[in-house]
Amino acid sequence: MHFEDSLEILRRPTRKVKVGQITMGGDSPIAIQTMAKTKTDDVKATVEQILQIQQAGADLVRVAVPDEASARALKKIRLNIQIPLVADIHFNAKYAMIALEGGIDKLRLNPGNIRNEGKIRDIVRAAKERSVPIRIGVNAGSLDPDIKEKWGMTPRAIVESAKRELSYFDKEDFQDVVISLKASDVRTTVAAYRLAAQELDGYPLHLGVTEAGITRIGTVKSAMGIGTLLMDGLGATLRVSLTGDPIDEVKIGWDMLSGLELRRRGPNVISCPSCGRCDIDVVPLAIQVNEAVSGIRAPVSIAVMGCEVNGPGEASAADYGVAGGDGFSLIFKKGQKVARVSTEHQLAALMEVINSDLGEDATKEVAEVE
Repeated sequence: MHFEDSLEILRRPTRKVKVGQITMGGDSPIAIQTMAKTKTDDVKATVEQILQIQQAGADLVRVAVPDEASARALKKIRLNIQIPLVADIHFNAKYAMIALEGGIDKLRLNPGNIRNEGKIRDIVRAAKERSVPIRIGVNAGSLDPDIKEKWGMTPRAIVESAKRELSYFDKEDFQDVVISLKASDVRTTVAAYRLAAQELDGYPLHLGVTEAGITRIGTVKSAMGIGTLLMDGLGATLRVSLTGDPIDEVKIGWDMLSGLELRRRGPNVISCPSCGRCDIDVVPLAIQVNEAVSGIRAPVSIAVMGCEVNGPGEASAADYGVAGGDGFSLIFKKGQKVARVSTEHQLAALMEVINSDLGEDATKEVAEVE
């Protein structure tokens, strides 16, 4: 077995798709999205949550459109938010038409839930007239009955569902398409995306493990599935699907991209796991540092280390760091030791260095690392 020693992740080439003021695919940054959890026809609550989602760092947001009232609410929502708005359409093609008339930036269609070719092509023509892209969002749990009967709930069935939908789009010469191929099972999801990458050339892929679960297990499953695919060079956009707060979905999405150094926004706190060698209590210090730097938007790395084994080396490799000793701690900045303080003053000393260095840029949106 041969393993490459290169650390570079080579992203799969795709065409670019414009979604409102952002682009997906090509060399564009991998976009992070989530889905509002409010009732869409409650415009006030939905706008409030979307503004929170934007503040957390989402590039776009999707909302459910289960009825006509929700579809008609989209126009008002669109007028009161800044990030692109995606309408999630199931079963009723009429709602997609209303959403397009309301000025949404992108549609998501589930091939298994709107099966009438004529209605699908009507939607595509209307989207094409308005230059609105469409995500073909295949879910393993809602496949066309004949596809499921032939292939089972398998990666092949998921990809064949996307291919069938694409055949309708091709008849309208519509290529502003993003594709997702999700299952709640990590292995099925990964296999489906890898198969699609081979057979659906050029289309940007939206990554995700659907119905991943509550925050802890959902984060683990999403990290395994999405992380594997990102390492493969796949993905133009992603959503972490959790039974919980959409803000957590956005933060975890950023953590994934930051962990692979594909995109960074805000601090990356590196902390040792703690053991019997530690001369300081690392766990509460790491929690305190995370809380203290939570408002920083600059893409900086901060190390919190508990002993002399790896501590000084890790701390000096980060932008800023603290390494504990017996009754004292060393503070590092850009690889250099800048202070030796008593343990009780370590947090204050670290934050003084960070805040004085970043100044007023500490909480601004500064250039991302990509």
